[in-house]
Amino acid sequence: MKLLSGPLSMFGMKAEIAVAEKGVDCEVELVPFSLRDRYKPLHPDVARLNPKGQVPVLMDDEVEIFDSTQIFEYLEHKFPVPALWPSGPAARARARLEDLRSDEIFFMNFVALLNAAGDRTKPEAVESLREIEAQYRERNEVLSRHAYMAGDDFTYADIAWFCASFFTSFLGDEPDAGCHHVIAWRKRVAERPAIAPILRRFSDYLVENRLPVPAI
Repeated sequence: MKLLSGPLSMFGMKAEIAVAEKGVDCEVELVPFSLRDRYKPLHPDVARLNPKGQVPVLMDDEVEIFDSTQIFEYLEHKFPVPALWPSGPAARARARLEDLRSDEIFFMNFVALLNAAGDRTKPEAVESLREIEAQYRERNEVLSRHAYMAGDDFTYADIAWFCASFFTSFLGDEPDAGCHHVIAWRKRVAERPAIAPILRRFSDYLVENRLPVPAI
């Protein structure tokens, strides 16, 4: 099994953490990337397999898939232990919804801030900052009742939210001090044995490229 990821890919980080949490024997290859040219020229397997030209891409014999959530699903079917989706249908639906909420709602605010090129006075940047704060307050309420994003067990939902939060934070948008449940959750997740080395590698890349490192 081989996973194509990138040195600065939020979705690649998601897939890397999932593989590590599963304890899977998987080669992780970081495709060429630069802050100026991003992923161009594309890695040949990324160009061949993903029409969007993005990592992560997972190759496992005849299985060749892309998209971090699709990779979650494949890993869960092939390696059911340890379970990273809840077993009950209602709990699993909640966890999958949190994964979607992280990727398609919360993280889109990071994209808007990035596109604003540092100008936080732009209307889209102001709105994104407001939405990030609102999402953190909602997550803080959830985490006041449960240890993790979808209940009392660590799941793929926590992987998704942690990665999105990490990337949003390196633009300087940390959770407000009042969101102490979120802050404690981030620290717990960052210290997990499967996650700490991956987080350290991403943080080292930020340092090497003179980018701010989130205080997690």
